[in-house]
Amino acid sequence: MEVIGIICEFNPFHNGHIYFINKIKELYPDSLLILVLNGYFLERGDISIESKEEKVKLALENNIDIILELPVLFGTMSADIFASTSLEILNNMHITKLVFGSESNDINILTNLAKQELNNNFNIKIKEYLDKGYNYPTSLSKALNTNINTPNDLLGISYIKAILKNNYKITPITIKRTNNYHDIVSNDNIISASNIRNKLNNNINIDKYIPSNSNIININYDLLFKLIKYKIITDNNLSQYETVDEGIENKLKKEIYKSNNIDELIHNIKSKRYTYNRLKRMLIHILLGIKKNDSNIKLEYIRLLGFNNKGKLYLHSIKSSIPIITKYRNIDSKIKLYEDRASLIYSLITNIDTYTYENNNKPIIYK
Repeated sequence: MEVIGIICEFNPFHNGHIYFINKIKELYPDSLLILVLNGYFLERGDISIESKEEKVKLALENNIDIILELPVLFGTMSADIFASTSLEILNNMHITKLVFGSESNDINILTNLAKQELNNNFNIKIKEYLDKGYNYPTSLSKALNTNINTPNDLLGISYIKAILKNNYKITPITIKRTNNYHDIVSNDNIISASNIRNKLNNNINIDKYIPSNSNIININYDLLFKLIKYKIITDNNLSQYETVDEGIENKLKKEIYKSNNIDELIHNIKSKRYTYNRLKRMLIHILLGIKKNDSNIKLEYIRLLGFNNKGKLYLHSIKSSIPIITKYRNIDSKIKLYEDRASLIYSLITNIDTYTYENNNKPIIYK
């Protein structure tokens, strides 16, 4: 039996995800699917428009056998940290293949680019372009001398790097994306999550793009901005937080008084050096209090969020070097501290009691 790992954020869970899962089942009919799921605050600095609990339920209803948590501490970091932690979790689950969506759908090119990045001289090339004022994605593309610059391909390179660097016995497999990540106008049956969110923001009905039993959440972005603003104004040491580098904390202190919302704040502090997504991620780090070097914290546990009967049998058949936990309330861990903080803030900006869910729940069992 093939044990296949996938890594997703589901913002929201949509027809493209269903296509992706069904395609895996078509290629590997007898496979067992293990999902590493990012929860409330996401890798590009976005807020999930579906709760973690909702995403777990939808995944189980659509042929995922085991769902594991990617802690917010690692899920809001750079692509490399996001990928390496996800692969560490999946390797402990003894997966044989990692399947991910790809714009190029060329695993050989992505693997070669990953090998280039792992070369000792590569960081020197990156720094040369960074010193010229380019942001990291542009510097990466120039250093690699490639036109591979789309989100899923870049994340795929990070996945492959994690596999190669750690000598995991995992085969990376790509599935061709059916849509353009940057397209926000298409009305096809399968469209990107960013397109769905854009339609939602413009009060366009999204029912045809998501499962009928989906529960999309309204996020109070005004309150979110006020929480971020309070933290920026009252904290006298913003430079202690992850991603707050090169004196940008001074610009934050200055521009926060001139900004009325998150988009205005990002516009006011943005420069050629910083991508929009990096600045969004930086604001989340400040909000959650994630400090520099926290990404070096060791993964202390693997949290089980949900499973079906097939998944249950598999879980009983394996051994993991990292404890797999189901009871969450009494864990003493900095990773859990950030997860609690994220769920509490998410609860405030959505009016959903996610904090109680986090501390009282048991894994969702799908039969």
